[in-house]
Amino acid sequence: MRLIPTVDDFTSDPVVQAYDDMVNPPGLTNFLGAVQVDHDITAVRSVNFAPVSHGDTVTGALWIDGRLFRSYGQPVTIQWRPDRVVRSARLGDLTVESTTVTPPGVDGVVVDIVVTNTSEAERAVRLGLSVASTVTQAGPWRVPEPPSEPNALAPLPGRAAILGRATTTAAVSVQGLDAAGARAGDRSLEVDVSLAPGERYRFGYVHVVGTDAEGALAAYDTVVADVPGQVAAARTLWNDTIEAAFTPGNDQFSGHVPTLETSNDALRRLYWWGVLGVIWFRRDSPASHLGRVYDTLMPRYWQATTFIWDFSLSSMIHALLDPVPMRRQIEHWISLDIHRHFGTEWQTGGPAGYWYSVNDYAMIRLVRDYVRWNGEPGFLDVELAAHDVPAKPVAEHVADWATAWEGFRKEHALADYGGIDNLLECVSSYVHEVASLNAANVWCMRAAARIAELRGDDGPADDLRKKADALVSHVGELYVEGQGFWHARQPDGRLLPVRHCYDFTTVGMTIAADLAERRREEMVAFFVRELQTPSWMRALSPYDDDAAFSLRPDHQWNGAYPAWPADAARSLIELGRPDVAAGWLPGLARTANQGPPGQAHFVEEAAEPLNGGAVKSPPQFPYLIDWSCSSAGAWSALVVEGFFGVTPDVDGSLAVRSRLAAVDPGARLRGLRAGGRLVDVDAHGVTDSQGSHSSGVG
Repeated sequence: MRLIPTVDDFTSDPVVQAYDDMVNPPGLTNFLGAVQVDHDITAVRSVNFAPVSHGDTVTGALWIDGRLFRSYGQPVTIQWRPDRVVRSARLGDLTVESTTVTPPGVDGVVVDIVVTNTSEAERAVRLGLSVASTVTQAGPWRVPEPPSEPNALAPLPGRAAILGRATTTAAVSVQGLDAAGARAGDRSLEVDVSLAPGERYRFGYVHVVGTDAEGALAAYDTVVADVPGQVAAARTLWNDTIEAAFTPGNDQFSGHVPTLETSNDALRRLYWWGVLGVIWFRRDSPASHLGRVYDTLMPRYWQATTFIWDFSLSSMIHALLDPVPMRRQIEHWISLDIHRHFGTEWQTGGPAGYWYSVNDYAMIRLVRDYVRWNGEPGFLDVELAAHDVPAKPVAEHVADWATAWEGFRKEHALADYGGIDNLLECVSSYVHEVASLNAANVWCMRAAARIAELRGDDGPADDLRKKADALVSHVGELYVEGQGFWHARQPDGRLLPVRHCYDFTTVGMTIAADLAERRREEMVAFFVRELQTPSWMRALSPYDDDAAFSLRPDHQWNGAYPAWPADAARSLIELGRPDVAAGWLPGLARTANQGPPGQAHFVEEAAEPLNGGAVKSPPQFPYLIDWSCSSAGAWSALVVEGFFGVTPDVDGSLAVRSRLAAVDPGARLRGLRAGGRLVDVDAHGVTDSQGSHSSGVG
């Protein structure tokens, strides 16, 4: 049983696409920036390495014998791995295969291309790539697509390469071939070859960007000198990174994640999927104002932006894997007004977007997880200034967030969280007084009370608990009796029934113990009946009145955001049905077959599954979905906090309430850092370094 995966363990199933099928092409990163392959067999797009960006420009499209390859309509097979994307196709008597990587330490991308003559006769062929360049150094990037601007293109004397120069900034791109006899035109790169029967011919395409021509040319010359070596180096980079993530005391992260021993392949696959999906967003860009950061989406939208909500959904993995940048990110967000933006862009550290109503809940999750997983209660006493108040202990900021909901109340007892853009963006009825965040307010006040109690503030702790207990009944006013879902109350008092998963997941994860057994059973029945699908889930029931409002699949009937199935399974466990969650795992694991979780996956009715897995939703309008999203850590939390039932407290104590009987009674976590110490965890509880079980078992 291998405990630490390699890049091979994450190899995706092949995706076959014809001309402009609604396929979301895979992305690549070397932790400096991101690139996306295009629908062509060699082309790339979104080549963006802060502070230099191309926007979403496509370049490097293949031409064969003077004709655009894509115009033949031949299907292209695409397969992703953390270190590379392999594309292949056949055109008559030629086969073409390309391997695309982002080389370590390089602001750019390389494509290693092999053309094979499969005929029994000699074959002359002209191979070409078209070149486009729109680089710029404009910033900060505070819109979905990074900026771009017109470039002037010119062949480079002495190189089979083309230089692109921005018209208003010093940004440049260099694109060229490593082939002997290759030539550069005004906007194309070409080479003529003659292939014997069965002969293979390889050549490499290199594309680098930079803030000045001298530096970009130096980087280009280094990379173009050994394209196959760059491909091999990318594999080494990713294998080393993955190994470090699971290794205590490694030199790449400020923490590590535990290894998982299990005979349940689905459990293992989903755990690894979650870990990789957070590593994927690590950015060590010299352009970052905050040092190491973790992006939220890639490779097309909102690059260089970290959303508070998404970061919190991977909170456990951030706390275990890389607590130093997590703490720095928390401190930075405390210094800003979290009621005025959804996150920050890291080139300046400034705010991005409008307010997300989840922010108070998200910030408490982040602080609490940082403290309890790392055994850092002292962080609660660190004094930090917010945007409008003098410095005060982090614990007091937590109390402020926990009671911020009181300022959002209007005519009723619950908080009114505003309009569509403050909540789910594409569900028009999910507005104002929603069950999810009001239930989260109960949880937040109890979490803040525990922190106050730890610091000896018993009076405030009691007040917070009393408020929390009183709020529970008001949340219950939104329940649709007998149905298992909830209303959203409008400012005029109308109760709109909304069959959305966010109520199911958040209510179940925050106040399940406060619900009557009948309501818990009804919620589970609703979920199974209207939201669950074999390999994914619907975010919104197709029976909901709002199901026709939007086709964006992250929150609508035709799919779900990647954290929702993981959190739904957590909710099932908390609602008393780990067996339902366990039975769902094999189907969910089939969806871990296309790289890191997408910003949304389609349910089976909306798109044909890929080898049994829910397919990633496309980026085109009206779907507007990116290929990957950082909330993947929710899947690892499902394993550790859900099925293993590991619950560290802010005081450093550790409890375990195992639900492993439903998935693998013999499973074990090794090297888990909880409460600041390394432990192993199995169905019997916590094992210390001497192999004896502790009493910290709930």
